[in-house]
Order: sequence, then structure tokens, then C-alpha cells
Amino acid sequence: MADKAHAEEGSGLVFHPMDQFIVKPLFGDGPIHWYTPTNVTLWMALTVVVIVLMLVIGTRRRAVVPTRSQSIGELAYGFIYKMVEDVAGKDAVRFFPYIMTLFMFIVISNFLGLLPTAFTTTSHIAVTAVLALAVFLTVTVLGFVLNGTKFLGLFWVSSAPLALRPVLAIIELFSYFVRPVSHSIRLAGNMMAGHAVIKVFAGFAPMILLSTGIGLVVTPLSILAITAMYGLEMLVSFVQAYVFTILTCVYLKDALHPSH
Repeated sequence: MADKAHAEEGSGLVFHPMDQFIVKPLFGDGPIHWYTPTNVTLWMALTVVVIVLMLVIGTRRRAVVPTRSQSIGELAYGFIYKMVEDVAGKDAVRFFPYIMTLFMFIVISNFLGLLPTAFTTTSHIAVTAVLALAVFLTVTVLGFVLNGTKFLGLFWVSSAPLALRPVLAIIELFSYFVRPVSHSIRLAGNMMAGHAVIKVFAGFAPMILLSTGIGLVVTPLSILAITAMYGLEMLVSFVQAYVFTILTCVYLKDALHPSH
């Protein structure tokens, strides 16, 4: 092991892309319990602070000519409101505060994760799974509360031939319970993959210190690759928050109008 570590150190290519996702306690190096403040706790708290500063403090002094923070808040409000109304219907507007909160938390977490030395909380399945399960349970309970047993009509494809309906019902039921899995893995997987690729490219940047022809070529290319990946990750950060939110609206529509 020592020889391997020495060989890696001599090659100048010692980097571990997945280390950035390790959950660490903020104070000390002891074991992590459910009550231990960690880097995840810190960046989730910072996300909440940024949202409050942007949507509460920033829009406190509303004016006809909006400030930058007011403009951002109004754009986000109008964007999500239209999404809820278009996808889930006007009767879903009463759930707008929850969906707006969900979108803002995810998109701000994603963008904060792009800061140097930051921790991307949405890259952890533990975080995205809680968000997805909250949507799943809310939609399911809401479906039964508003529709009673008629909510089960979501799984009964009445437009299909009678002989196929039981088979389709099983498929629909299975796909329904898979929703929180795909909902959470999609977000966490995309955020983790992008940040890991950036870390890999960053590992090649110090090769210029080797003072070789390869280093002089690889380092500028790695810097260009990092810059391109950062631009792509900014787009992915917004798109993944949008996808998570619009799927929530689709699931909400199923709860409000379960019949096929």
C-alpha cells in the first residue's frame, strides 16, 4: 500500500473525485449521529438563508420599478405559478406554496453546490429521497382524501380492452410505487455525476507542474474542460430543479384527477 501511494504521489495524479461527497461533522472527527451538525447541515441551512434573503428580505420594499432581488423573486413566482396552473390545473394553485418552496430549495442547493469548496446537498440520495417521499406521500394521501376509493381509478385503464386491464393495473401500480425511487435518483445522480466529472478534470490541472510537454498541453485543456463543465452544470442545476418540480405537478394532477 505504501509503494502504491508513493507511486501515485510521484505521478502527480493523486485525486479522488468522490471525496467531495463525504459527509463530515462540522466539529471534531467523531462518529456522526442523527443530531450531529455536518457539512450537509451547514449547506442546507445556507440554502434556507439564501431563500429567505431573496424572497423575504429582498422583496420587503416592493416598488413599481423592482430591484434585482425583487425581479428574481417575481420571475421565480410567475414561473412556478404558471407551471402549476398549466400542468396540474387551476384547482392545484392552492398547493403552489409547497411546490414553490420545493423548487427554490432544490435550485438554490444546486447553485450553491457550484461554489468552490461547497457541498452539494442534492447530490446525496438521503436528501433527494426525503424530498421525493414527501411528494409521494402527500400526493397519495391527498388523492384518497379528495377522491376516496375513486383514486384507485388511476390504476384501472378503462380505455383498454377488458382482458388487458388487470395486467395494466399491475403495471400501473408498480410504476406508481417506483415514482419516489426514480424521482430521487434522477436528481441525485445528475448532480453527483457532473461534480465528479469536474473533479476529474481538475485533477489534471496540476500536471503543468511536471514541466513536461504533456503537462503543458493537458493543463490548458483541463481548464477549458472545467470551464465548459461549469457552464453545463449551471444549466443542469436549473433543469434538474425544473424536472423535479414539473414531475411533482404531474403527480399532483393525478391526485386531483385520478380517472384516465
